[in-house]
Amino acid sequence: MFNQIEQVGFVGLGAMGAGIAQRVTDAGHPLVVWNRTRSKAEGLLDAGATWGGTPRETAARSDVLFTMLTNTAAVEATADGADGVLAGLRPGTVWCDLSTISPEASIALSARVAETGAHFLDTPVSGSPATLAAGQMSVMVGGERAAFDHVETVLHAIGPKVTYIGPAGHAILSKVAINLALVVSVTAFAEAVTLVEKAGVNRAAVVDAALKSVIASPVIGYRAPLLVDDTDVFADVELQQKDLVLAQELGRRLGAAVPTCSAASEMLSAARSSDLSDRDFLVSVADTYRRMAGIPT
Repeated sequence: MFNQIEQVGFVGLGAMGAGIAQRVTDAGHPLVVWNRTRSKAEGLLDAGATWGGTPRETAARSDVLFTMLTNTAAVEATADGADGVLAGLRPGTVWCDLSTISPEASIALSARVAETGAHFLDTPVSGSPATLAAGQMSVMVGGERAAFDHVETVLHAIGPKVTYIGPAGHAILSKVAINLALVVSVTAFAEAVTLVEKAGVNRAAVVDAALKSVIASPVIGYRAPLLVDDTDVFADVELQQKDLVLAQELGRRLGAAVPTCSAASEMLSAARSSDLSDRDFLVSVADTYRRMAGIPT
């Protein structure tokens, strides 16, 4: 059983969450929102969204509920308690968690949601605020196929690339794998640029060459320019390392080796002490490589 979709809820209005919520309301879906800091919701409230008061109230007023939170602990804290999402879910509601969290925690949460008569989908996204603004965000979905079919139109408000992966947890597992590859490739790019910069090659020139080469993947495409013009932050070191920790934990649990993941995580640990640790993680890692190579920063 599913509820007719008359109102969509959104909990978690950070940079990415607020942007996704705006796309949902722009697509014509009435929106009820909640965030720990109400000021982050003002733009959406001015655009016609209503304030949910608590996660519980937001869930109770939603036929489809989105959450976009920092980590596993934040999702669990928002789910639990007298004012938590689980206390407010109605039978037939579909909860779509956009957060990147522990696959084990996501699967466990799916089971708890089922006990309420509601439905849970792990729906992590892949992209950046720039990708979102360009309408190119991708969404991966894990959980009941019927629940996915019910909310697919709403998910397409986020971006055009919506992929049903499989049962509960399969989408978040896929997101962990994708982020592992992302961080390793970006870290390797910082290493490569620093290597030839040490040899005397102009940094801007090698970045330009890379962007015209076979390694110019989407993530290198939007991040590499930061080595020349450090104006944007897509994800800082702390946030990006969280994703590597999830991959390392998964590898240990499955008995699968993840050596490049571990190597990249060591570099991010070193970068956390960088003067630029609040910048995009590529900038922080490149700064760390330069220090190690004796290049003035």
